[in-house]
Amino acid sequence: MNNQLIRIATRNSPLALWQANYIAEQLRQIHPDLKTELVKMTTRGDKILDAPLAKIGGKGLFVKELEQGLLAGQADIAVHSMKDVPVDFPDGLELKVILAREEPCDALVSNRYNCLEELPEDARIGTSSLRRQSQILQVIPKGHILPLRGNVNTRLAKLDAGDFDAIILAAAGLKRLAMVNRIKQIIPTSVSLPAVGQGALGIECRVEDARVADVINALHDHETQQCVLAERAMNERLEGGCQVPIAGFAQLQDGGLFMQGLVGMPNGQKIIRAQSQGEVHQAKAIGYEIAEELLAKGAKKILQAVYS
Repeated sequence: MNNQLIRIATRNSPLALWQANYIAEQLRQIHPDLKTELVKMTTRGDKILDAPLAKIGGKGLFVKELEQGLLAGQADIAVHSMKDVPVDFPDGLELKVILAREEPCDALVSNRYNCLEELPEDARIGTSSLRRQSQILQVIPKGHILPLRGNVNTRLAKLDAGDFDAIILAAAGLKRLAMVNRIKQIIPTSVSLPAVGQGALGIECRVEDARVADVINALHDHETQQCVLAERAMNERLEGGCQVPIAGFAQLQDGGLFMQGLVGMPNGQKIIRAQSQGEVHQAKAIGYEIAEELLAKGAKKILQAVYS
């Protein structure tokens, strides 16, 4: 194989393709002689659009086929949104690089209202995220949360067709697709705590592929890695997938790491919260500490009800 070629496994959605092309461009800037090739794949999560992700196996729905491509030698790296990446990796694969984080927050998108506070009490709000649902219903308890699947363009088209008063999307995706104009409100983390890893991109590759590691290492961002490490540690202890009512958000503050986590009932009637802080190198321990506090407050019962 050409030592100057990197094959990038990616989902076929516009956002996933943007992310893969972005990685390719960053790599070519660092290594001018490098050639890149996209290996486009369709995942199970892309195919099943008529069921809640939590009910069809939230863990790994958007990454499994990409990982199989890596193991089969069809691609050299896979680009993922970190919020879609399960805690455990198949034997022979590892998460080698995490890039600097984009905006981590959720965004309100509406053609009629400028913020959550303006929405009518019985607003029709589109999201298939139980995490978003539980937190939004705390603010708008009589709101109607309606399922919303598909890529960003599909979701926006449903909003524009009048199916919803507002929809909730990740601000990072809208920014990456040059759709900042669609954002009416960046929802504060105090109102909607982001998903674990939201806004961060990760690069997965084969464990012993030194050539690939040398090519991609320059894209690694240590600060984002530590924050995401803390968030994923919490998620690991809670045994949470990417489509359960769990939120976790870590950030560096005053030379240390501060993190918040929560587990919520999908109907918004109860949300359990915890937070902790410590040294940056304690990231994983901070995540575990938050998970233990959430479990002590009753998180397991909430999560068991979601999985049942």
